[in-house]
Amino acid sequence: MPATATDPLLSPELLGRLERLELVSRKVFRGRMKGERRSRRKGQSVEFADFRHYVAGDDLRLIDWNLYARLDQLFLKLFLEEEDLHFFSLIDASESMNFGDPTKLRVAKQMAAALGYVGLCRADRVSVSVLGPEGRRAPVLRGRASLWKMLAYLDSVQSGHNVSLYQGVKDFSLRASGTGVAVLLTDLMDKDGYESALRMLIGRRMDVFVMHILSPEEIDPPLRGDRKLIDVEDRDEAEITLNAHVLHRYKETVESFISEVKQFCSKRSIVYIPVRTDTPVETIVTRYLRERGVVR
Repeated sequence: MPATATDPLLSPELLGRLERLELVSRKVFRGRMKGERRSRRKGQSVEFADFRHYVAGDDLRLIDWNLYARLDQLFLKLFLEEEDLHFFSLIDASESMNFGDPTKLRVAKQMAAALGYVGLCRADRVSVSVLGPEGRRAPVLRGRASLWKMLAYLDSVQSGHNVSLYQGVKDFSLRASGTGVAVLLTDLMDKDGYESALRMLIGRRMDVFVMHILSPEEIDPPLRGDRKLIDVEDRDEAEITLNAHVLHRYKETVESFISEVKQFCSKRSIVYIPVRTDTPVETIVTRYLRERGVVR
């Protein structure tokens, strides 16, 4: 049975599975506070990592004096540093996202909630926001106790924020500081294109993931006959006759568009993740996102 708008975004069963996961970053970011993840950078903690030769100015407390007694050389003990990660979830809430059953927007909110909770469980800094001016009131969260604040914000998000992807990402870039993992949840339906928005995120040195959310009806329309199509965002109209030839051309166009997006992302080290709204969120998180290296 399809989820309804009144159902919780995350089931108790899924919350339990999410607690065992961890967000993955392909880049090394310098965190602001101690977290629960192991960094590839060396620092100070209780877990030993390696030795290196002492250099004038190093902390004398880290010298291994037992090794000095055996080798008559000064070595420093290095430890794995635990750090936090900043996770940004950017939700496209334009009117085109209010389509499907469940809607693309609901699936986007579920994915943002799921990934956000994974970050909260690992003491990462989590920012979940809608693209556009409304995103400015989105809180920056940390810790499991912040789950309900995150869910309350997501529940308040409605469709109708018809800003372009570029303007939405630009607004985010102006208000957000630092770098981290950025997941853009969108249907990529923007007449101005998606390229400039993704380039801006890359320019911020973000580790970028694009979750391309489409409904089955958009991939394989069930429509036939004479129809008037109305753009829900700018009210443009077009009258067409949907026959086998037109539908074949439409499917070819959709496949070509998806292929172009994949190529654009691949050339720029952006992880592209296709999401169908009829796929359970549990399957997306625990299988697809693991396969594509978003979580582990």
